[in-house]
Amino acid sequence: DRIDRLITDISDASRLDAELSRSVMTRVDIAALLATLAEVHAATAPAGSAALSLDVEPGDDGLIVQGIDDRIGQVVSNVLANAMSFSPAGGTVRIAAHAAPGAEPAVEIVVEDEGPGFPADTFDRVFERFYTSRPRREAFGKHSGLGLSISRQIVEAHRGRIWAENRLGPQGEIAGGRIVIRLPRGTAA
Repeated sequence: DRIDRLITDISDASRLDAELSRSVMTRVDIAALLATLAEVHAATAPAGSAALSLDVEPGDDGLIVQGIDDRIGQVVSNVLANAMSFSPAGGTVRIAAHAAPGAEPAVEIVVEDEGPGFPADTFDRVFERFYTSRPRREAFGKHSGLGLSISRQIVEAHRGRIWAENRLGPQGEIAGGRIVIRLPRGTAA
């Protein structure tokens, strides 16, 4: 199963650049996309998995980007799956979207979990192909180590940026992991 998953993921990753260069970018409503992903999660989440909390202002024109709807959805799904796998049973994964501060108009999608967070030396490594550091409760071979690498490839094709950081608690302790996706607003890539 692991070899089959690896072959499929490698094949998808190698076709991705060609597909992204030929695809036409359209208007993508991030609020609607995240609401749909939250509905799918609610309908398909296994019993005992972490809950999903969505914090998005629906209908906010500030959350519109130019992009490929299903590929942006793939990025968020990959990041969400990782957050779910690291969150404890009964925990909460939070996903939020907002207009990003700064001179360049952008939308930020933030996914936070209640897991162990990222070791400081892995903030960039988690986006390398085949890098994986899974929770002990997960069976070997369930993940290929390509999901976040593919996500970065898609985000960069949209002229965006993706990064990992830790969420800190009130005493400065690591309270979970956070992945931030920043996509430019209003310009075709």
